[in-house]
Amino acid sequence: MTYLQLVNKVLTRLREENVSTVSQNAYSALIGEFVNDAKQFVEDAWDWSALRTTLTLTTTANIFNYTLTGSGNRIEILDVVNDTSNFFLKYKEQHWFNNTFLNNEPAKSSPAYYTFNGVDNNGDTAVDIYPIPNGVYSIRFNSILRTPELSSDTDQVTIPTLPIIQLATAFAARERGETGGTAAAELFAIADKSLSDAIALDTSKHPEEMIYRAV
Repeated sequence: MTYLQLVNKVLTRLREENVSTVSQNAYSALIGEFVNDAKQFVEDAWDWSALRTTLTLTTTANIFNYTLTGSGNRIEILDVVNDTSNFFLKYKEQHWFNNTFLNNEPAKSSPAYYTFNGVDNNGDTAVDIYPIPNGVYSIRFNSILRTPELSSDTDQVTIPTLPIIQLATAFAARERGETGGTAAAELFAIADKSLSDAIALDTSKHPEEMIYRAV
């Protein structure tokens, strides 16, 4: 569903006229802001199947710092695979990397560890890997890639849209004080139920992630 379609779904629930563009008037632009707020809330609520993707970086000999192009700053890493050497990279904290690079002679080999190291000028997440690559390796980051704010009318949303619509409607109802029938508190309760139902459906695709084991 597009950004414009989401906004019009909310406007319909508020008994307002639909628009041909999100920025058509001040009120539709406000609803657009509520839709973006609701989208981020829903995206952050669960590791949605629709947001799962793989970012691949190709190493260069003697370079240990890389940017995950297109990752933004809200990425969540599920696992990291050295696709060339066929094993999983393990996470190590920044202190471990600092100690390894500053107080030891860094090894050069196939990368086996990774850590995060801020963001670049484009806002994409940067990572360090170790050992320092001694050649070309393909490193796959299996991730949850949450999306940027919607801006164009045609921007698409791939996660379940009903919780977004209902939550944005609740935000709008609270802002103006009424919807002509349903109280804002009830609308928020409906949105919560819709979100929990959508999460329950999506978890069936990844049941292993709902099993907690003692470590």
